[in-house]
Amino acid sequence: MTSYIFRRLLSATPTLLGVTLAVFMFVHVLPGDPARLMAGIQATEEAVQLVRSSLGLDKPLWVQYGIYFNDLIHGSLGISNRDAAAVSTHLAQAFGPTLFLTLAAMVVAIAIGLAAGIIAAVSHGRFLDLWTTSLAMFGISLPSFVLALALIWIFGVDLRWFPTGGDQGVASLVLPALTLGAGAAATIARISRSEMLEVLAQDYIRMAQAKGHRLRAIVLRHALPNTLISVVTVIGLHFGFLISGAIIVETVFAWPGLGRLLIDSIAFRDYPMIQGVVLVFALEFVAVNLLVDVLYARIDPRIRYH
Repeated sequence: MTSYIFRRLLSATPTLLGVTLAVFMFVHVLPGDPARLMAGIQATEEAVQLVRSSLGLDKPLWVQYGIYFNDLIHGSLGISNRDAAAVSTHLAQAFGPTLFLTLAAMVVAIAIGLAAGIIAAVSHGRFLDLWTTSLAMFGISLPSFVLALALIWIFGVDLRWFPTGGDQGVASLVLPALTLGAGAAATIARISRSEMLEVLAQDYIRMAQAKGHRLRAIVLRHALPNTLISVVTVIGLHFGFLISGAIIVETVFAWPGLGRLLIDSIAFRDYPMIQGVVLVFALEFVAVNLLVDVLYARIDPRIRYH
């Protein structure tokens, strides 16, 4: 297993290098001049040029990328253009809230999605199955910002049960977690329903039913473990997408995470910060995919890595 993990990390290196190059080129074609933003609207052209020179933006792109890449392999993500603080400091401060929000959203998604999928499969062809499937389709189709605004209006403004924004403790986590986890819950419900229906049609399930085992025991002890491979795959993919996809939710709810940091950095044309945030997202995808592969071997003993 250790050698497999090492090989996976090595194989991910070209991907990460490609991400750094793609993001570097992308941020430099964004409209707007960070030197002008830093110098001020009323600044003279000489002052703007001085700022541009101090940021290294007057050098050719290939030279700028070489400097960035050299800093990267030496463990430095650069200095923020906004406050001259290390990019890694801002990332460390923002990663915790984003991870906390994503974990809460994933708990919501797994609890609701698995329960809905199992209920729909057990009630196959009946009203409960149709209702659950329709609700899952609605959850997949509903844009997150629409759901966020609806939850804010109902539970934040009208009922005043939860804060409408900011990080004010556990209560302020409820609405963002529900918003972020809704789409993942719908997808997990559909996948778990499909896999559960396939497993429930197997001969060993019929044998257990013929022996008089209770439905709950059949589902939880025999059917559910055999659906987990596909479900874990979906959960792993959605966990990666939730971290990087929290941008809209964090912006709507003013949550102090990576998504909001990225939006603010784009508005200010803070190139080093944008590159750092996207690199964190890429590393997170690699880590989640590797974790999912390791979980496969834990769930199914027939899977072995060499």
